[in-house]
Amino acid sequence: MDPDDNHRSWAERSGEFSPEYYAQIGPNEVSETLREVFDHYVSEDAAVLELGCSSGRHLEHLRQAGYENLTGIDLNDESFEIMADHYPTLAETGTFHTGAIEDIVPEMADGAFDVVYSVETLQHVHPDDEWVFEELVRVTDDLLITAENEGNSPKRGRDGSTVSYVNDDFPLYHRDWKAVFSALGLAQLLREGGKRDTVRVFRVV
Repeated sequence: MDPDDNHRSWAERSGEFSPEYYAQIGPNEVSETLREVFDHYVSEDAAVLELGCSSGRHLEHLRQAGYENLTGIDLNDESFEIMADHYPTLAETGTFHTGAIEDIVPEMADGAFDVVYSVETLQHVHPDDEWVFEELVRVTDDLLITAENEGNSPKRGRDGSTVSYVNDDFPLYHRDWKAVFSALGLAQLLREGGKRDTVRVFRVV
């Protein structure tokens, strides 16, 4: 799958793993972990960017905890219509961009956000687009958080391959996120493994 096809598969997704699918599920254990990290490290006026925010379940959990300076990016333009139905206050008060992070993040200012985070989004970035990781560091003023599938499931990421396919549908690229962002100058503050995802918190040094 080339980068354009990879983007298209998410921009047009319906059913499983779509914005409506995640809105129906709502906040989960990762949402709670994110809130705990925020409460420990940043103030409620922190400028926050979620990469691949979908219909906003994690951002809504943060908003309800008192964080209001919220921005999101998602490829699927239905994300924000569904957000308006499920989380209308978030849709009205947040700032949202439709498109690929590879197109939108390079237009953002250096250190624009106190916190940049991703939940099961960076794992889908095509190898040809890995340059965008440096852009994420550039726009991060303090914390960068990854909550990605690192092979926690016994059936994924255990055979040494660099990519697997979810339901024979879309690719999940296996990366050492500590190595990726340490090489770009960030320091890992903590790692917490969950049932599905591993949360890593990095700080700009």
